[in-house]
Amino acid sequence: MLSLNTSKDSTFETHAARRTVRRTTRIALAAVAASALALTAAACGGGSGDGKKSGGSSSSPSTSASGSGSSLQLPDLHGQKLEVAAVWTGPEQANFMKVLKEFDRRTGAKTSYVPTGDSQSTFLGTKIEGGAPPDVAFLAQNGVLHQFADKGWVKPLGAQAQAQLTANFSPGWQKLGAWKGKQYGIYAKVSNKSLIWYNAAAFANAGATEPKTWADFLKTAETVFESGTPAVSIGGADGWTLTDWFENVYLSQAGPDMYDKLAAHTVKWTDPSVKTALTTLAQLFGNKDLIAGGQQGALAADFPKSVTQVFTGSTPAAMVYEGDFVSAFISGNTKAKVGTDAKVFPFPAVGSGKAPVVSGGDVAVAMKDSPGAQALLTFIGSTDAAKIWAQGGGYLSPNKSLDLSAYPDDVQRNIAKALIQSGDDFRFDMSDQAPAAFGGTKGQGEWKDLQDFLAKPSDIAGAQAKLEADAAKAYGG
Repeated sequence: MLSLNTSKDSTFETHAARRTVRRTTRIALAAVAASALALTAAACGGGSGDGKKSGGSSSSPSTSASGSGSSLQLPDLHGQKLEVAAVWTGPEQANFMKVLKEFDRRTGAKTSYVPTGDSQSTFLGTKIEGGAPPDVAFLAQNGVLHQFADKGWVKPLGAQAQAQLTANFSPGWQKLGAWKGKQYGIYAKVSNKSLIWYNAAAFANAGATEPKTWADFLKTAETVFESGTPAVSIGGADGWTLTDWFENVYLSQAGPDMYDKLAAHTVKWTDPSVKTALTTLAQLFGNKDLIAGGQQGALAADFPKSVTQVFTGSTPAAMVYEGDFVSAFISGNTKAKVGTDAKVFPFPAVGSGKAPVVSGGDVAVAMKDSPGAQALLTFIGSTDAAKIWAQGGGYLSPNKSLDLSAYPDDVQRNIAKALIQSGDDFRFDMSDQAPAAFGGTKGQGEWKDLQDFLAKPSDIAGAQAKLEADAAKAYGG
């Protein structure tokens, strides 16, 4: 692996949410993506009812993008208000607002944005049951898409939105937004979540180099610690980051077939493969010297803090694990320059396994059967919207029609190129395939169980037992 140094339903309460930042419905890309990631890095060197009334055809005549040079046709929506809901906050929200602003300019609509908070399913369920769902929502968990579709809470794509999806996205990405033979959503924003970002000055001071294997990663962390620098920053206050850690280790170590089985719960969490993965993860989680602030410090740090404490302060930590969207938090909340001060390498291969690549995304769906909702989905699925989004940084699109020059730096161009080159060779993230009660709820299920494991990584058997009990309850047996 070469360098990438260029410049996470008994009642609605059981279906709580996904991530406040990104988070993004993650997807486990196979080894070909890891190879592509490495190769693209080497090339540059040294860093979002029945549908019968949908589609915009029932609205006033469509108009092209005024002055934009685009052939995309959107309806006249003057006088119409649309609400959009997603998990994004901070830099991610600000970047998305640029997309909404352009949609408003082209259509005359007035859109508003509401962050769903950490319990997305609960938030949206309350809105739906109160008779006031948003027009469009970006769902952060694929299992929730399926549950909402079964309840009739999301509407199939109209013809214009479907045309953009067909033209710009590979069949695999289309399939992810479909359920039981109907196309409901567009995965317009995704993330590569097998990346470890590091403070270049901290590495240079320690004489550390980018590791390619898990064993080398631990040695690098020790080298950094011995130089007087906290080694690894972990955002344990957000349980979704811990599921990402586990899934990278498990995918690389146990392999894709076992990964699929555990995701479907046809293999139990008490399986020896889970024990092996947790034992591996405990090599880091159980060594307080290698964790910024120790285990308790990690459990007190949310995702944004886990990033900023690597690139700010008098004694910043050296490394932080998470997705490509980290770059937006680096640029928005620190003075570090991505590609120079902040660099990145792929998640290392574990044991004899291949290096994993885990990604994520949010699926845009219509929650109202209206021309405005369908028009926004049409725009979201277009290259026009993807270009605006990409230029802001901290964004990755599976839109194969998007010119890579839209990304602001070589780091993001390389990551995007690897994603597109991977084609349809991917798997959906494990926790996002699970019922939300297990894989996507703050304070319970896998999120809470892995937080407890981080607090006491020596109790592997206890962690397995709790994970299996919670999984069995959520999966229904």
